[in-house]
Amino acid sequence: MQILIFFDVMATRTMATLDAIDRRLLAELQAEGRVTNVELAQRVGLTAPPCLRRVRALEDEGVIRGYHADLDAAKLGFSITVFALVSLKSQAEESLRQFEDHMRGLPEVRECHMLNGEIDFILKIVSRDLQSFQEFLTSKLTPAPNVASVKTSLTIRTAKQVPGVPLEE
Repeated sequence: MQILIFFDVMATRTMATLDAIDRRLLAELQAEGRVTNVELAQRVGLTAPPCLRRVRALEDEGVIRGYHADLDAAKLGFSITVFALVSLKSQAEESLRQFEDHMRGLPEVRECHMLNGEIDFILKIVSRDLQSFQEFLTSKLTPAPNVASVKTSLTIRTAKQVPGVPLEE
């Protein structure tokens, strides 16, 4: 039996391997995802065709994962943002996977991060109001697979909320 392993060098690009133009492209797109290719090319000092090729390459490599609108949660009726610290009964891989799969199915859970230390996961949850959050907490989060405990903190205000990563040259 012969096993072939293909290694995609481009899939392993890191910030260190991106050139200055790639970093500028990423910074511009991160700041304004709806910029036209022509405008983007002008901003980074390229003509439109090579600009588009570079952007497509960054998309194909997974450096650019997608484009999203930044929505105002409060204006859409989601006035509550809560962070939940979740501890699980078991940290076995299958238990972790079941919990993560359950969280992916809950639209109120906007972020789910596994942590090291005492707490297993931190969740960012949006809700319409306190009553809706309480219902979510008791009917969907605490009975989730393998949950041992949940500690929640309601966001009072947000001083900074910046998507993406810092792209400095």
